Amino acid sequence: MAITVERSGHLLLMGLDRADKRNSFTTTMIGELAAAYGELERDPQLRAGVLFAHGDHFTAGLDLAEVAPKLGEGGLSYPSGSLDPWGLQGPDRTKPVVAAAQGWCLTLGIELLLAADIRVAAADTRFAQIEIQRGIYPFGGATIRFPRTAGWGNAMRWLLTGDEFDAAEAHRIGLVQEVVPLGEQVERAVELAGRIAEQAPLGVRATVVSARRAVLEGERAAADKLVEELLPLFGTEDGQEGVRSFLERRKAVFQGR
Repeated sequence: MAITVERSGHLLLMGLDRADKRNSFTTTMIGELAAAYGELERDPQLRAGVLFAHGDHFTAGLDLAEVAPKLGEGGLSYPSGSLDPWGLQGPDRTKPVVAAAQGWCLTLGIELLLAADIRVAAADTRFAQIEIQRGIYPFGGATIRFPRTAGWGNAMRWLLTGDEFDAAEAHRIGLVQEVVPLGEQVERAVELAGRIAEQAPLGVRATVVSARRAVLEGERAAADKLVEELLPLFGTEDGQEGVRSFLERRKAVFQGR
């Protein structure tokens, strides 16, 4: 297995584990990661995911020798019950993912981060979107999400040159939200995911869905759904627990129902 999957309370920890190849992705590895994302989305006990990498590097990108011929056959397909980690095909993910990167984070690695909800980078992380140097262009979502995240000029500076940039620049342009010392990136990602998992799961998922709708369909589409999707939450056990805990001045304990 090239992807490790570990449960920790309400979290699913998903690790890229092809360290001897700098975690470069094969089609098998892509399928395994998609299956892990599907597990996160399906299981009601899981509230958030953490994506990280074993070894010195997040990922060197695609193993082109293995993947390119299969792309030419009509694209990649995902196993039944899985979810596209890049969020480009099939159903949308509704549970948050916090990603942690270190070392090299190239091409589809940047695109994995862009598809996550919160990103943490070790101080040694080096980024590059080098497809343009190989006669192709980014096809895992960077042309869509990078300009939206970093602004047009900041994104094009790196997309159109393939130049590498460091964690400080990634933080400046919003690609990552935090930069931490090397070795602390996974711990910090788990900490953030744990904070999310303490909140009301139905409310968290509704927040992700509403924010994504605003991005993809526009502010008016999201605004039109706000009250409609809020009212059912008041009738849930968690909604009632939220009110009780406020009145009783204690921390709420949510059950996800």
